[in-house]
Amino acid sequence: MMDTRLLEILACPVCKGTLRFQRDAQVLVCRMDRLAYPIRDGVPVMLEEEARQLAADDPLLDR
Repeated sequence: MMDTRLLEILACPVCKGTLRFQRDAQVLVCRMDRLAYPIRDGVPVMLEEEARQLAADDPLLDR
């Protein structure tokens, strides 16, 4: 489970934009860059190389 305070201060390392926590997928999503950063063992992996590029029609972007 992600700490609410942690979510408030985390930002996308690429654009510095806000991130959305997607609980079901266990990722943090940057809608601006269409990147999904994984959360492994409760720890967000905030490395651009580890992020998954999302397609423009990916449902994670709509949530």
